[in-house]
Amino acid sequence: MADDNTAIPTERFTPEPNAAGAPQQTPALTINGQYIKDLSFEAPNTPQIYTVLSSEQPKISVDIDVQAEPKSETMVEVVLRVRAEAKARDQLAYLLEMQYAGLFTINVPQEHVGPVVLIECPLILFPFLRRIVADITGDGGFAPLMLSPIDFASLYQQRVRAAQAAQQQPTQTA
Repeated sequence: MADDNTAIPTERFTPEPNAAGAPQQTPALTINGQYIKDLSFEAPNTPQIYTVLSSEQPKISVDIDVQAEPKSETMVEVVLRVRAEAKARDQLAYLLEMQYAGLFTINVPQEHVGPVVLIECPLILFPFLRRIVADITGDGGFAPLMLSPIDFASLYQQRVRAAQAAQQQPTQTA
């Protein structure tokens, strides 16, 4: 039985209005929904490929991309696209292509929108995408593909540097 003197953490409850009685500020990031936008799994060489895989590890290539599309002034759809291809002896074991998306409401200053959309939102979506990929490849009769964690902050920094480099390139006239 719980002790009546045990303090209940206040962060577990809706915050009270501030001292002036005004409602609290809206959250910086709200998840409105998450969903599979597109999904394709092909294993064209089954069941013969299982014989090959019994003696050889497949070569697996994985590509992941992040895309974002504004849906309103404060709402954005963030899409993680993954393409995983497994081959053994130049035979395709499986091909998985998926778009996993989330719809987010973002209430941050304009200078912070890019990092929120391309770092924070993918960090929220990635564990769900990872589980779905593992489930589908496992349900397809193969060893579940466990995607390694991704450093979305580094990817964002690379994107920013590439955009800055592109802006600094002199334009050529014909």
